[in-house]
This record gives sequence, structure tokens and C-alpha cells, in this order.
Amino acid sequence: MTWQVTVKRKADKNSRLMPPKVRALFAELLLDLKYKGAEQPEWPNYSKLNKTKYHCHLNHHYVACWTATEETITIEVYYVGSRESAPY
Repeated sequence: MTWQVTVKRKADKNSRLMPPKVRALFAELLLDLKYKGAEQPEWPNYSKLNKTKYHCHLNHHYVACWTATEETITIEVYYVGSRESAPY
């Protein structure tokens, strides 16, 4: 079973401003989300923020945050960028 993963426009725009190595990590995370689902315990500092929201660190300075809906098997990445500006 694969999940449908979408990236909000602002998160996509922020991802394009990140260094190439971090963009590659983000692309890897998107693949993991698609094939493994919202739970990503192998990623650094992964945590479940509440019932439907999750986050993990891409590296020391950048994080990604997403929401998941199991009923429709969808994941939406709503933030990727600096951990200092993260909305959690």
C-alpha cells in the first residue's frame, strides 16, 4: 500500500531554498512517507506531535512537518525549513 503524499506550496518553495544535500534528504523522506506511511521512527528526532501531526529533523538545522489521514491514506507536508521557524 502506498500513501498519497502532497507538499504544500510554501513548503515546496522553502525546500528549493535549502542546500542540495538537505533537498536530497527531503526527497528521501518523501519516498519513505509514500511507501512506509506517516510513522518514521528511523529519522532523527522523529516525534508524533499529536494524533495526526508528525515531524523529524532532516539534519541539525532543518526539519519537516506533516499531517496524515489514515482513512484516505494521505500525507500532507505542511512545513519544511529551519527548525527555529518550525510551527510546532
